[in-house]
Amino acid sequence: MKVVILAGGFGTRLSEFTEKIPKPMVRIGGQPIIKHIMNIYAQYGHKDFYLALGYKSEVIKHYFINHNTEISDLKIDLSDNSINYLDSSKMDWNVSLINTGLNTMTGGRVKRMKPHIGNESFLLTYGDGVSNIDIDKLISFHKSHGKMVTVSGVRPKARFGELSVEGTSVKSFKEKPQTGDGWINGGFFVCEPEIFDLIDSDGTDFEKEPLEQVSKAGELEAYFHDDFWQCMDTKKDRDDLEALWQSGEAPWIFD
Repeated sequence: MKVVILAGGFGTRLSEFTEKIPKPMVRIGGQPIIKHIMNIYAQYGHKDFYLALGYKSEVIKHYFINHNTEISDLKIDLSDNSINYLDSSKMDWNVSLINTGLNTMTGGRVKRMKPHIGNESFLLTYGDGVSNIDIDKLISFHKSHGKMVTVSGVRPKARFGELSVEGTSVKSFKEKPQTGDGWINGGFFVCEPEIFDLIDSDGTDFEKEPLEQVSKAGELEAYFHDDFWQCMDTKKDRDDLEALWQSGEAPWIFD
């Protein structure tokens, strides 16, 4: 399946980085988070990517244009500026970089992908969240119910420690436990092409009118992923992901 990644937002809550680069280019372990996300799909054989660009799109374009140069050892002949790559680190990914407008909302960015996706099922996610979700199981679940859209339901870690108290006595303290009461949209969608017809314009928020219509029509199913998922909304989120990477135990990296 083709993989659409929404990578055009302003990332205002991560302004420490995004004044100069778009949010998907913030690095974890020396690599942009968007490459980590793409790796999740690639490990399941999905390597045909369509990036919906907007804010500072040129930064993402330059990264992928120069990707092999960045990751490879090189030999440069200065007499003619020819470049030879000294290792075999080339990747078999196809990456389409599509400008979808600076101020376009998420639904509008999805809509603009219609000419590139055609009349086929596709995978969709955001450019700021990583997970150890099993993409094969996600797709199998989607095919099993035959509905228009599957959304991944996740339980993020709470922002603060959870106290269990009796009066003023703390009986237990759990640092950032998984929340047990409710699921949220974790991205990692599977969509049928009919979703394009429910998006009106660039100003459409994908998470509002389209998904609300799909839900009311009984065409939205949730794949529950009760394991690791983390978005990168703030500098602390980024630092937490970096710490996981540096520990050698980043859950979204598969053996």
